[in-house]
Amino acid sequence: MNVLACDPVVQKQQTAGVTKRTNYRWMLAIFAFLTTLVAYLDRVALAVTTPSIMRELHFTRVQIGTLQTAFFVCYALLQVPSGTFTEFFGHRKIVPMALGCWSLFTCLTAACRGFGTWLVVRTLFGLGEAPIFPGLSAAYPNWFPKKERGKAMSFMLAGSKFGPVFGIPLATLIMVHWGWRSVFVCLGIPGIVMAAAYYLLLTDYPHESKFVNRVELEYINDGQVSKDTKKVMPPWKDFFRSGQFWAIGGQFTATIYINYVFLAWLPVYLLEGHHFSLKQMGLFAAIPELGYAVGNILCGALSDLLIGKGWAGSRSRAWFGGVGLLLCCAGLYMTAIVDGKTETILWLTFALASLGATMNAAWTSCADMAGKFAGTVSGWMNFCGNVFGAAAPLITGLVVTKYGWKAAIMATAAAAIVGAVFWIFVKPDIPLKHRYSEPVQATAARA
Repeated sequence: MNVLACDPVVQKQQTAGVTKRTNYRWMLAIFAFLTTLVAYLDRVALAVTTPSIMRELHFTRVQIGTLQTAFFVCYALLQVPSGTFTEFFGHRKIVPMALGCWSLFTCLTAACRGFGTWLVVRTLFGLGEAPIFPGLSAAYPNWFPKKERGKAMSFMLAGSKFGPVFGIPLATLIMVHWGWRSVFVCLGIPGIVMAAAYYLLLTDYPHESKFVNRVELEYINDGQVSKDTKKVMPPWKDFFRSGQFWAIGGQFTATIYINYVFLAWLPVYLLEGHHFSLKQMGLFAAIPELGYAVGNILCGALSDLLIGKGWAGSRSRAWFGGVGLLLCCAGLYMTAIVDGKTETILWLTFALASLGATMNAAWTSCADMAGKFAGTVSGWMNFCGNVFGAAAPLITGLVVTKYGWKAAIMATAAAAIVGAVFWIFVKPDIPLKHRYSEPVQATAARA
């Protein structure tokens, strides 16, 4: 069905002889950046305030690890349903709803007094935030051509690391002046505003937006006038028979595990493992997170350049994914064996920059090989990652308690090798074969 033929906005543009391409698709990328920025501002609040919370409420490292794990477990459980819900109901409804919910529970964290109420709020926080990445990923194949997806995806992923870059020093500043409870309130309010703006300015499909003209639509669809918008249930039986469906989930278990170790424990690691002062931690803990964002952006831009110039196909995304994890492993090993503060920050920044390249490759590969089921497949990938990643804060807390920080960093480095092996079996240039595949896709899948 040609969804453009009867669209009054498109008819008006045709009548007016519109020829210059609009670029409103990048509004989605901007909102993806801001949404994940707010999400990680809220996540980092607990990491920064952990030392003060442990002193005031007498929580142990294991209890703090349990709170982090409770969030990640609940977050993981809704990953796959969130992707499928978004495919049916649209990202315009699902993403703002999630954004508003988790922002509310962030604010409510300030009212928690005992471990029981903390556990309930962190659980609800995890459930509320779950739809963000699958929801945004489901929108990307509809709004961006393949040759721009790496760069566009870097907006979403960069927000997740600029969140800690800005959030760690900001949360530290708020905590120093007004106490740790104020951190949760100040960082939670912006998400409620963002939710309303997202709903008002974006649509589920570009042809529904009055800000997108026909020239941009054809560009988005690679010269086609429309895309298939028919809603069908995900072909799970077909997916479970696919080796790369399992591989894309497998590589992400290692990637997310490493990411969550530092999301949960980086400030405490610098304070305890290398004796940074509170003010030094607030400044220097943001540098590795900035490195992650830079690695993510460079990977997206370079992989798109290779594809756009015809120098490499989508398979190049797997190269970035596997090599990124190997380099991350090397960086973490060096982080564990050096003693100086400067050397620690430099090697940790290198490790997380390499991890950022892998993260971009993972999410973009989902969009490339899943098409209309990008929400479901990215939800599956994020589910796999978070099932194992959920244990990262607790496992790290236990390892540090028994063996120290060097052993914990070495164990985290070992996870990167496992993830790199899985990338051998990920083939982003070959679409996932399923019962709804178009003939050309089926042919590609057999190649």
